[in-house]
Amino acid sequence: MIERMTDVPPEIDAVRAGGVLTRGEYDAVVLPLVQEAERSDRMLRVLCRVEDDYAGVTPAALWEDLRLGLRAMRHFAAFAVLTDLGWMRTACRLAAWTTPYPLRAFTTVERDDAVAWLLAVDAGPRIHTRTYPAAGVVVVEVDRALRTEDIDALGAAVDDELRSAGELRGLVVHAPGIPGWANLPALWHHVGFVAGHQHRVRRLALALDGVVPAAAATVADATLHPQVRHFPYEDLDEAIGWAGSEDGVPLGAAGATGTLRGPRPTSPDDES
Repeated sequence: MIERMTDVPPEIDAVRAGGVLTRGEYDAVVLPLVQEAERSDRMLRVLCRVEDDYAGVTPAALWEDLRLGLRAMRHFAAFAVLTDLGWMRTACRLAAWTTPYPLRAFTTVERDDAVAWLLAVDAGPRIHTRTYPAAGVVVVEVDRALRTEDIDALGAAVDDELRSAGELRGLVVHAPGIPGWANLPALWHHVGFVAGHQHRVRRLALALDGVVPAAAATVADATLHPQVRHFPYEDLDEAIGWAGSEDGVPLGAAGATGTLRGPRPTSPDDES
């Protein structure tokens, strides 16, 4: 059994699943949801309640589940599973590392928390990029784990500069610490970005605090095409100056005019 639930905010699409799921139920309930998202180019925030009597899917329904899941993947902003089945919550925690969108499991008594989480998830990129055209430098500010949308936003900023200059003089990563990745697709997306762009970036400055970033910069400098150097988080102006330098002479990037892109990451002071 699959059926729509209507007792949720309008921004959320909710379904309930129990018993054995069939292909006909997917076609009657899930397929129209996917088609409507495709027509309106809308991002889906899905709340899926899995009942205690859930017993799996028929072979035809399993194939339809996989097919619709792949088809709708780019339309998911977030997916919350509401269930008291322990094995289902464990499966969701494992799957969350592989999905390109946020996925989280809640117990049924945590329904309000699940709804609040779905409404709070930001569907767009969460990084902030700033471009200094005169210096040929792009600065990316990060304050949380990277998602595929963030890598796409970074790639767009870098590619804009490459279209006019052919080579980016400097890329500066500014973060309180190593941000990491939200899931496995984000990691692979980042690897693809590095592989595709490293030979067109002259210098990479890592303005991050901590011993690990300093060691990582040393390793990256020996293995990647760009020159890589570590700076403390507070020394952003110095990092920009080095990244945009010509033959070791800083260009005074701190006084340059930058072009802003994307939301500015929030600091703890902003959220208080």
